[in-house]
Amino acid sequence: MTTPTGNPFAVVTGASSGIGYELAKQFVQNGFDVLVTAEDAVIEETAADLRRDGQNQVVAVRADLATYDGVEEVYAAVLATGRPVDALALNAGRGIGGDFTRQTDLREELNVIDVNVTSTVHLAKRVLPDMVARNAGRVLFTSSIASTMPGTYQAVYNASKSFVQSFAEALREELSDTDVVITSLMPGPTDTNFFHRAEIDDTRVGAGKKDDPAVVAKQGFEALMKDKEKVVAGSVKTKVQGAAAKVMPDSAKAKMHGRMAEPGSGDQ
Repeated sequence: MTTPTGNPFAVVTGASSGIGYELAKQFVQNGFDVLVTAEDAVIEETAADLRRDGQNQVVAVRADLATYDGVEEVYAAVLATGRPVDALALNAGRGIGGDFTRQTDLREELNVIDVNVTSTVHLAKRVLPDMVARNAGRVLFTSSIASTMPGTYQAVYNASKSFVQSFAEALREELSDTDVVITSLMPGPTDTNFFHRAEIDDTRVGAGKKDDPAVVAKQGFEALMKDKEKVVAGSVKTKVQGAAAKVMPDSAKAKMHGRMAEPGSGDQ
């Protein structure tokens, strides 16, 4: 059990880098103690960095959220603090690029589903009942503007984010008779390790200009605190893309996404 500080308590997944790291910083800068988790060892360095001012408690948990046991390990660590979760940022996610039928590996595709979908449902199922019992708490789901369009050459990734977006919006309505807040964060292409890990550096979107993860995280945090349903976060260009996606037919969006995500398109 951690020593009570009087600060609210937040849990951030996928917090070792990128949007997750910047979300954790937002919580710390706004007076939260945090539990940060990721599968890589650098999560300990992340926690050390977040602790630098010495005014916030930061707990690091290294766990693979692609596994059932990994999610349970994170929840056990949450329970071990003896503290209610005031905010949960379900940010962990990954992608894979390429032609689904002729290029990508099944194990990689299933890992995308395990991280993006299964772990999100699993940890939400563990934490949300406690929030509802207290009639307090906030959950931020990192979705994507990819959730609004068929993901040609990123078929499983976009589908996984469509799931997250639908899931978040459904939970928000189910819990509308409570004071629990559900918000979805919808970034566009953001300057993180996502593109390299997804092996899409050679695509037009992978090689193109990307948004600052600090800006994305700040907009997401603010939307969560203001009880907004969702926020298309990032640059003006990303917000315009998000608006355009509402009116374009799916067939047009699929073709547009294909031009951006086709392997080798970044070399053209």
